[in-house]
Amino acid sequence: MNNDNYCVIMAGGIGSRFWPMSTQKFPKQFHDILGTGRTMIQQTYDRISQLIPKENIYIITNQEYVELTQQQLPEVPASNIVGEPAMKNTSACNLYMAKKIEAVNPNANIIVMPADHLILKERAFLEKVELGFKLASENDYLITLGITPTRPDTGYGYIQFIQQNNENYSKVKTFTEKPDLDIAKSFMESGDFLWNAGIFLWSVKSILKAFKKFLPEMTNQFNGCDYNVDGEKECIGLIYPIVNKVSIDNGILEKANNVYVIPANLGWSDLGTWTSVYANADKNDDNNAISSKNVLTYNSKGNVIRIKNQNKAAVIDGLKNYIIVDTEKALLICPRDNDQLIKDYVLDLKNLKKGERFM
Repeated sequence: MNNDNYCVIMAGGIGSRFWPMSTQKFPKQFHDILGTGRTMIQQTYDRISQLIPKENIYIITNQEYVELTQQQLPEVPASNIVGEPAMKNTSACNLYMAKKIEAVNPNANIIVMPADHLILKERAFLEKVELGFKLASENDYLITLGITPTRPDTGYGYIQFIQQNNENYSKVKTFTEKPDLDIAKSFMESGDFLWNAGIFLWSVKSILKAFKKFLPEMTNQFNGCDYNVDGEKECIGLIYPIVNKVSIDNGILEKANNVYVIPANLGWSDLGTWTSVYANADKNDDNNAISSKNVLTYNSKGNVIRIKNQNKAAVIDGLKNYIIVDTEKALLICPRDNDQLIKDYVLDLKNLKKGERFM
């Protein structure tokens, strides 16, 4: 293992589209969504720890989830599990972690990745990461992994690349966030677009140089703190209320001219919706994805069924292409086609008297 290589796992999201399984107190990344025996964040750690020593793996999450992260990843040093005082999108957390890692190793190369993505082709992923580390260590590049699209999906961002003689990586031309269906179809037909997986590789030097150029105010704010010392948490607590809320894509990658993409066929999904869980889950002869015991179905096909209480029996008759999720606090039954409305259901529940208890 190369001791100059580091990983930052971003684990601060709430995952409201996975309600009622994912809640404010226990969000998606801490669940075993596909019934594998390991939670999403644990699978992400298992995958990257094959390349990176555990002392070089950092988790950045919400302050509320630090203890939960420590429980699920006892292998990671407690000092490497960092709680943000507020959700400020991905620029702030990337700058924060780059500053922390720079203080330990100014020659570090970093992979930044979400905690809750599915990657089925693990060996291919690790090979692409090794290539990314090599490129980042030898060049002033900001690198992203681009997923070979399998359909014109409107739920993903797209990366347009410039065809080059080198087939292993290409220069990025444009980023496009979640296009409509017609545009997504044209992207597929053109052959020079990839899905943006939100997985990035760069050296500490390159990313801090980019922050200084494109987000100088934020850079000055974080430069005011000392890192990996007793006063860090207090200093960060003063910075976060005034830091701009901007994504790393909008803040830096869309503006920089040294962004490169490594095309990758990884069996990847961001598992962003119950429909994506259904697509990736094991199914029975009726195409029902059931990860609970004591479930009987009649005239029911194409459903995703999750019953948290394994001692509870469930009988489902006559439902086709539905989401059925039963937890201690809530029950969701809705057509799979309506999975994008789950966020709206959650907002409406919050408006109920004492609705927060269902979150």
